[in-house]
Amino acid sequence: MARKPAPPSADAESTASKPQRVIKKYPNRRLYDTATSSYVTLSEIKQLVMQGETFVVRDAKSGEDLTRSLLLQIILEEESSGAPMFTEAVLANIIRFYGHAMQGHMGAYLESNLQSLMLMQSKMGHQSQNIMSQMQEQMQKQTAQFLSAFGLKP
Repeated sequence: MARKPAPPSADAESTASKPQRVIKKYPNRRLYDTATSSYVTLSEIKQLVMQGETFVVRDAKSGEDLTRSLLLQIILEEESSGAPMFTEAVLANIIRFYGHAMQGHMGAYLESNLQSLMLMQSKMGHQSQNIMSQMQEQMQKQTAQFLSAFGLKP
């Protein structure tokens, strides 16, 4: 039975009480959406992310949570599609943080900056690319300072 999406006026409490959408991943690498009772593609999972849907991806046999690995797979495909978001230097610096004393802080730092960027984007709409460019430059400077403080190359 398909779950009806919450109306736009639904409050946070009713959204939190909705059952989480479950996507099952089978050994043949097929993805099954239990909410729609149908097989879905990685592209359709990406659309769920773009729409702000919350979901969990579970191994159909073991029940293991595979959500992070599926999201990383989507990022990998996007990065390989010809318009990458991350430079090699950014990826190398992210890798350098694994095992570093600041590893836990790096994730929080990135998440905080992405949330700020998304908030600014939603407030501005499509009005001003100039402000976004200035904000990106400021974030790049802050990131360079953050990395330099720990002896890493920006």
